[in-house]
Amino acid sequence: GLRAVASGQVVSGVVGGLAVEQGGVAFVFTGQGSQRLGMGRELYGVSSVFAAAFDEVCGELDGRLGVSVKEVVFGGDAGLLGRTVFAQAGLFALEVALFRLVECCGVRPSFVLGHSVGEIVAAHVAGVLSLSDACVLVAARGRLMEALPVGGAMVAVRASEEEVVPLLSGRVGLAAVNGVSSVVVSGDEDAVAQVAAYWGGVGRKVRRLGVGHAFHSHRMEPMLDEFRAVVEGLEFGSARVPVVSNVSGLVASGELGSAEYWVRQVRLPVRFYDGVRALAAEGVTAFLELGPDAVLSGLVREALPEATVVPFLRAGRGEVGALSAAVAGLAVRGVAVDWEA
Repeated sequence: GLRAVASGQVVSGVVGGLAVEQGGVAFVFTGQGSQRLGMGRELYGVSSVFAAAFDEVCGELDGRLGVSVKEVVFGGDAGLLGRTVFAQAGLFALEVALFRLVECCGVRPSFVLGHSVGEIVAAHVAGVLSLSDACVLVAARGRLMEALPVGGAMVAVRASEEEVVPLLSGRVGLAAVNGVSSVVVSGDEDAVAQVAAYWGGVGRKVRRLGVGHAFHSHRMEPMLDEFRAVVEGLEFGSARVPVVSNVSGLVASGELGSAEYWVRQVRLPVRFYDGVRALAAEGVTAFLELGPDAVLSGLVREALPEATVVPFLRAGRGEVGALSAAVAGLAVRGVAVDWEA
């Protein structure tokens, strides 16, 4: 493989690049919809660091959900894992464990950014929430969302925020701004269908998301008071690593330490694209996606074509090889790695 690269060929499994001095490194944590059965199972079997972290998180969640999260994630029932409460819990457990594994390899983030439930992972690893309190937040969030009435829908539209917003109503709103021409709308099913039909009719790509509820829309409002009561009982610390907010799309200045912030985070749009641009403005040049698949990596590349963007795991690929490739992909771009570890 190395001989092939030396002769100018591109070879699968061999990662190359210019070891230039990097700016900051951002870790990005994937949100709901990316979950898949068996995510993390291979790493769990070979890495004591990953397994210990995964078990610790699951231990905190199991008592609050009354179910073994590990058995759901590593089991055979995709429908069960797809339920909101277990999808969010499983992703939280996986992504915290991935962070601990990468941290053990000596790779440290300059900033962290999560997408929706991924922002809770970011807040926890940054020190805003203890593991216990983060698990309380995740369990309550997923449980209350799942208990909401069905009848909502979410659709990804290949259009800009400026194009879409004027056509929205009180029954369908903006749920996420993922890119310059990539938004998600959310709300009542019939109203969302009308928006989708319009954009599809003018030749734009439209894709309905496989979720059971209309997240980040007015359909979340019936859960907010009960959710607020739960979050008001948590303790918040100061961030040791800067966190980029989903609500503002800017580096947070302390607002993550309030219950009201997490209530608003459920209801308001995820401003992921703004967050990526804010990171670029802070000098970030490398992004590591921690999640089950390369979901956010493509959005980051589209926003910042010159950035180094590395997904940790990829669906259908071996997880141990993915770890090696991810760390190597950062190292050859100048990111410090503890190779002995």
